[in-house]
Amino acid sequence: MATATAKATSALLHPFSKASKPESEFINIVRAEGSLLFDDTGKRYVDGMASLWYCQVGHGRRQIIDAITTQMNQLATYNTFDPFTNDAAIEVADKIAAKSPHPDGRVFLGCSGSEAIDTALKIARLVQQRRSDGSRQIIIRRTHGYHGTNFGGTTAQGIEANRDGWGDLVPHFMEVPGDDLEAMATLFAEHGDRVAAVVSEPVQGAGGVHPPVEGYLEGMRRLCDQHNALLIFDEVICGFGRTGSWFGAQTFGVTPDLMTFAKGASSGYLPLSGVIISRDVANELEDPDLILRTGYTYSGHPASCAAGIANIDLIEEEGLVERANHIGARFTDGLGALKSDGIVKEFRGIGGMWAADVGRDSIPLRDKMYGMGLVVRGVGDALIVCPPLVITDSEIDELIEGIAKVAG
Repeated sequence: MATATAKATSALLHPFSKASKPESEFINIVRAEGSLLFDDTGKRYVDGMASLWYCQVGHGRRQIIDAITTQMNQLATYNTFDPFTNDAAIEVADKIAAKSPHPDGRVFLGCSGSEAIDTALKIARLVQQRRSDGSRQIIIRRTHGYHGTNFGGTTAQGIEANRDGWGDLVPHFMEVPGDDLEAMATLFAEHGDRVAAVVSEPVQGAGGVHPPVEGYLEGMRRLCDQHNALLIFDEVICGFGRTGSWFGAQTFGVTPDLMTFAKGASSGYLPLSGVIISRDVANELEDPDLILRTGYTYSGHPASCAAGIANIDLIEEEGLVERANHIGARFTDGLGALKSDGIVKEFRGIGGMWAADVGRDSIPLRDKMYGMGLVVRGVGDALIVCPPLVITDSEIDELIEGIAKVAG
């Protein structure tokens, strides 16, 4: 049996998949344009997930492809460790800072959201080590939170299934239930002098699209201020227009000390991620005697940065941040009608990210939608949509009609 399975599979080990699944059972995407995908049989799909929460400007955008090509013809790659730099890395960092709540801050660059969150956790602990006697190491996480799959991010996850099976993870992490501000206040009361930071998505994405309850993010900010803890917003999904502002921090009017980003930063055309660092934290890092002993081979990769620059320009030129609010209004109307008809139990979301609670295991319904040429995700009892911000109204309607058909 082992030999038969080996012949049915390829050398490729797919993430978040059963290693035993035959390659022939995967959907082989060979072409994409706008919000549409095409597989190797010619079947058309509406990309209701922007690939994996990231393709804000849609597929096949020549402006980004040309920017990458131009950069690669000039300087394809070189590291940004001391003493090296490159113009693309400088420009994309400046553009990202300018769009963020920290225009006078600094930007650390990487490739993946997992790299970004681990870097933010390290910086938070570094700053607290310098500011205290070394006892501030606790990181508070929230149930349903998703923060990538490196060791730090895996430990920071509030999705228990993703933490199981890896053995001992990073010490000094504590979890509070979802939107229970009282539970966080209690934890601070008991351990506040040892808390380095709180890590949270503004809208919890991969855990099921959970917008914060009213006043929660503001309360979390107050607790951090009262106890000298840092607040980290994981904006890997929420950033670059997804919530109707450039960043979720701006949508909800709460400013963190550190912000991670990835996904929408380049719309996935090349890997690009990073951490936006407030001026107050940057002041600590700019001590002339301090060497920041962290970084990645591809930090500030010029071709990736060129993709990011072109992507930001497209988002601006086409008004895609504002477009997210239109998308949100259309999903509100469509999913609201399904709720009124009793087809879905509840729905939740903001801007360009939504969840429809179907009241039962969503995975079989997700698979049916794949068969209908509609790409969504299934998380627990919810069908999740997070389309490119260039999605058309008719394509949004196709997704809503698909949810109605499989959930009805």
